Amino acid sequence: MFCLHHSRSWRKETGLGLRTFDGGMAFSFHKLNYSPFLVGNIHKNRSHYRARTDLSVSVHFFSVFVQIDESRSSSKSKKISLSGTAPKRYQNPNSLLKQANTVGIIGGASVLSTLIFLEKLVWWSSRDGEECIPFVVCSDPSITRVVPSHSFSSRNAEIESNVGLLIENLQCKMKFLEQSGARCLVMPCHVSHAWYDEISEGCMLPFFHVGDCVASELKEAKLKPLEAGSDVRIGMLASNSTLTAGFYQEKLQNQGFEVVLPDKATMDHILIPAIEAVSRRDMEGARNLLRVAIQILLMRAVNKVILASDELQGLLPYDEPLLKKCIDPMDALARSAVRWAKN
Repeated sequence: MFCLHHSRSWRKETGLGLRTFDGGMAFSFHKLNYSPFLVGNIHKNRSHYRARTDLSVSVHFFSVFVQIDESRSSSKSKKISLSGTAPKRYQNPNSLLKQANTVGIIGGASVLSTLIFLEKLVWWSSRDGEECIPFVVCSDPSITRVVPSHSFSSRNAEIESNVGLLIENLQCKMKFLEQSGARCLVMPCHVSHAWYDEISEGCMLPFFHVGDCVASELKEAKLKPLEAGSDVRIGMLASNSTLTAGFYQEKLQNQGFEVVLPDKATMDHILIPAIEAVSRRDMEGARNLLRVAIQILLMRAVNKVILASDELQGLLPYDEPLLKKCIDPMDALARSAVRWAKN
């Protein structure tokens, strides 16, 4: 399990590098002869958010690696508790970060998706030349044993059988982030939001729900129906697991939107083959299939299409015209966190 902290108060540059190639990501670390803290710096000059084939994270950050028993039953993992009132926790002298606007990020099943979310957070908070907001990230790759990172096709039974382990894993991260100095929390993982209520139980910090963030932004956009006599329609392209969970549909319907989902033929013959093309590294084939899926929903008079899947994130190039009709929920989540931090 690792935790990545960022704060403008740390500027020392030693050995953490990030490189990307053909959609992949690699880390380079320098060993230190003292406690397991790694400090690094990479440039933050950016002009826009780029697709997965040109991923670059731009941030001064501070990282600390924490070893936690993967069984989640060791005494070490149980030492992090929710005892005490919120103000006392905020004033915890042992917190690694002291800023009152520190954002805590609970990493999901896909490490790459977590890193893409960090780029979004950095971009939306520093695009006007301002300092990036402080944040702390907790990511545990072992969660992929509970929620496969590539779960676009139906794996509901596999996930449901491990729900208890999933919730415990994410609650452990939540509590660790609270003790590390986070003042609000976000969880950049679509599938994990199916158990948002259980994961956030007892949390005294603001904990943003990605569905609320998307629905709120769409409401603020004051969209007009494309067909007379109907509500504003929002399309969704997502994995079977996310669609079955239904939290996006619920949040959108509560705001008065009509939600349009892909039919079975679109799922079976377009979306799932698109993800299979990604796994074969046939990126152009995957992009063309995704374009078809988006156009099918647009033909059903939807105003916007939500791309609510890690597998679809960054698949289309940033200058793709169809993206003007699409919403990446993780952008909405990042913007909500930035607005909170800057207020």
